[in-house]
This record gives sequence, C-alpha cells and structure tokens, in this order.
Amino acid sequence: MIGECPLCHRWLPLERHHIFGGSCRRKSEQYGLVIGLCHWCHNEPPMGAHHNAQTALALHQYGQRKWMEEQGKTIDDFRREFGINYL
Repeated sequence: MIGECPLCHRWLPLERHHIFGGSCRRKSEQYGLVIGLCHWCHNEPPMGAHHNAQTALALHQYGQRKWMEEQGKTIDDFRREFGINYL
C-alpha cells in the first residue's frame, strides 16, 4: 500500500510495523497498534524504528497515548497491560 509515512512524510510503499513488539506483538494486533512506515523509517539505520531508540520511543509514546485514549484507561492500566510506561 502506498501512503504517507507518518515519520518522514514521504509518499512511498508502507510496511506494517507493530508499535509494541516482542511479547507484546499480539497485543499490538489486538488493539490495532500497528502503523504503516516507509522502509527507511521502519527498518533502515540510522533512524529506522528497529535501529533507533529515539524513533522507537516516539512510536511507543504515540501507541501508549492512542491505547489510553481509545480504551479510556490510565497510565497504571497501560502498565498493567503492557508491563511498562513510556510516558
């Protein structure tokens, strides 16, 4: 799918990125915490989400805010569900 990458704002093919990976990957799917990123912002150094801690943190913060807003939950609720707080 071609679209605008929310990080670099270029119109390119987008790749599916689970905001919360690892043991929380299924929760990302369950709650719709998946975002389309261009290949460079997704998986290429130095700024790609899988290579850059600042990029990953920004996405985690976005995902946490989105989850809390959509679920009507608090930071403590997020911590109980995902085991961490990014805010």
